[in-house]
Amino acid sequence: MKHFIVALVILVSSNITFAAYPEKSIRLVVPFATGGTSEIIARSVAASLTNSLGQSVYVDNKPGGAGNIAMEEIKRANPDGYTLMLGHVGTLAVNPALFGKKLPYDPNKDFAPVTLVAKVPNVIAVSEKSPYKTLADLVTDAKKNPGKINYGSAGNGSAGHLAMEYFSSESGIDLVHVPYKGSGPMLTDLIGGQIQATFNGLPSLMGQIKGGALRPLAVGSADRSKVVPNVPTLSELGYKGFETSQWYGIIVPAGTPQPIIDRLQKEIAKALQSKEESKRMLDDGAILIGDTPAQFSAFIKTEQNRWAKVIEKAKITID
Repeated sequence: MKHFIVALVILVSSNITFAAYPEKSIRLVVPFATGGTSEIIARSVAASLTNSLGQSVYVDNKPGGAGNIAMEEIKRANPDGYTLMLGHVGTLAVNPALFGKKLPYDPNKDFAPVTLVAKVPNVIAVSEKSPYKTLADLVTDAKKNPGKINYGSAGNGSAGHLAMEYFSSESGIDLVHVPYKGSGPMLTDLIGGQIQATFNGLPSLMGQIKGGALRPLAVGSADRSKVVPNVPTLSELGYKGFETSQWYGIIVPAGTPQPIIDRLQKEIAKALQSKEESKRMLDDGAILIGDTPAQFSAFIKTEQNRWAKVIEKAKITID
């Protein structure tokens, strides 16, 4: 009887603790530099959670090492719901195949999935001043001048890096990769003509596309994007079955109590259903999801298998 009472007291105390969550500000870590698609997604989620939870949720950028530096740090964070991580196709699905045994974390054991927030198409884009009016123009010139055309990405091992290497393999061209410390400085050089192309997430490009500084040549998603409906898919352009999109979700350190995970999932999913709260993401071409932790977990494993095959076939390595 005594043990039962003790267990009951612990259970009641735990429920009270979870019911009071959150009691202080929450940190949302982004494993990349400011200025890219991850920044747009993270700040939208942080703003929504701040409104619904009644505590400040702030974004903390921790770039470096293709996202590995932040992932290694957060896996050791206290699993109490006050440290969240913006999970990404790169850190959760690509890096395990790209880095192998050198990866300083296990994406399936060191973290618990909360929800898949959004998928965004990758877009091949060039400067408005570029002579390339179509994707065929770029490919034709690249075949005539192998190793002489540069493309930029947000860094070694980034989704944009992998996407373009994947496309180069499928199209039989040889481009030179120029890694940057984030999408912001990369876009500055792309517009200025220091590099010739990029294969980046649509949200990070939309402002410059709308403003006329960038010309989109193709989208990597299976279907055309509603926000750039005149831009063909790679599959339409003859690269049958080619698909590459970036995706972002919220994860937490393994061991975070399930009631906290469920609360976060519920609030994020509710916000994603609100056109007002998710307007920025929708306007920039994101496809919003908000699935369950179990569904997100299954999705991550499917993506890990897919990218392992892509990396092996395309012989992609870190520069």
